[in-house]
Amino acid sequence: MDDQLARVLDDLYEEGRAHDGPLADRLLRLRNMTPDAARLVSTLIRARRATSVLEIGTSNGYSAIWFADAVRDTGGRLTTVEIDADRVTAALANLDRAGVREYADVVHGDGAETLARTPDASVDLVVLDAERPAYVDYWPQLRRILRPYGIVAVDNAVSHRDQVTAFHELLTAEKEFAVALHEVGDGVLTGIRVRAGQPK
Repeated sequence: MDDQLARVLDDLYEEGRAHDGPLADRLLRLRNMTPDAARLVSTLIRARRATSVLEIGTSNGYSAIWFADAVRDTGGRLTTVEIDADRVTAALANLDRAGVREYADVVHGDGAETLARTPDASVDLVVLDAERPAYVDYWPQLRRILRPYGIVAVDNAVSHRDQVTAFHELLTAEKEFAVALHEVGDGVLTGIRVRAGQPK
């Protein structure tokens, strides 16, 4: 990570905390991923040598900068999806500030619709950082688009455990996935598709 990118991330994180602090309405908050959680997911991208990464829930692009930096190292590309037009504009500007815009596509749209349009077995890693009650409904599409040894990573798995429990249970029930809960940041739940395509 170069100095320019690190400075942009530090500034954005502090701006996000200052913005969210006085707001009671969660939908008005930026709700950025914590640095430790973003660092973990970025490490997974590099370890998996992921070339196709999909993020559902861009906000102002804070986490997208982390992930775009990681796919720059793997020769890959990030697609990040945000339903709010103003936040799409902010994310594009922030990715540009950080010098990683060329490694990311910011899609203005709905997460479920984007998943439905994504080809089978085409994604190495999916990050879920959006409306948590929707994740269970996302599951058939997530399962369809993940490549063998693909990873799904879910933020806020500790801070909002009750909202992620149903998805955690669903993921754990899928015996082809190795599931772990990482207590870093607000908690990151991961599922790695370890048995897809292997003989029974």
